Amino acid sequence: MAQKPASQKWNDVFEGAMALLAVGCVVYFGIKGNGPKIFEPVLILIVLASIRLIVRWTRTPLFASLRFIVLLFIFITMFLANEFGFYGIIPHLDKIEHFFSGVILTFIGLLIYRKATQHEGEGAPSARIAIWLSLFFAVAMAGVWEIFEYSMDVFFGTNNQNGSLQDTMTDIICGTIGAVLAALYLLTRARKKRLPLIHTES
Repeated sequence: MAQKPASQKWNDVFEGAMALLAVGCVVYFGIKGNGPKIFEPVLILIVLASIRLIVRWTRTPLFASLRFIVLLFIFITMFLANEFGFYGIIPHLDKIEHFFSGVILTFIGLLIYRKATQHEGEGAPSARIAIWLSLFFAVAMAGVWEIFEYSMDVFFGTNNQNGSLQDTMTDIICGTIGAVLAALYLLTRARKKRLPLIHTES
C-alpha cells in the first residue's frame, strides 16, 4: 500500500478538525436550544461525508491541492459565513467565496480533462491543453452560476443578485481572477513536470 503524501495527511487533519468543530457546534447550540444553528454544522458533516462517498464511489481521489481548496471553501462558506455570521464582519466575503469557487472549478476542470482522456490510447495527456481547458471551464461555469442566480430571482422572487448588474459582473470577475491564478499555479507545476493527474498522481 502506497504511503499517503504529507500534503494529504495535512488535509486529513484539516478535515478532522472541521468535523470536530461541527460536532462541537451541534452539542453547544443543542444545549443552548438554538435549533437553526444546529442545522449548518449537521449539513457540514453531511457534505464532508458525501465527498468521501463520491470519491470512493467514482474511484476518483481528489489530488492534494483540490482537496485542500475544497475544504477551505467549505470552512469559509459554511462555518465563517453561515454558522458564525462573518458576512457582517469580513468585507466582501461573498466576493472571496466567488474567488475560491474559480480556483476550485479550475481544479475540477483538470480532473474532468484527465478522466476524459485516460482511456484514449497510450499517448500522454497534454499539460498545456489540460490547463487551458481547465481555465475555460472555470470561467464558463462562473457565468453559468450567474445565469442560475438570475433565473432564481426571476422565477422565484429571490434576491441573489441584489437586482444589480454590478453585483453579477463583480462575481464573475472574482471567479475569473481565481481561475486565472489557479491556472498560473498549475502552469508552474507543469513546468516542473509535477502537474497533478498529468505528471503525478499526488
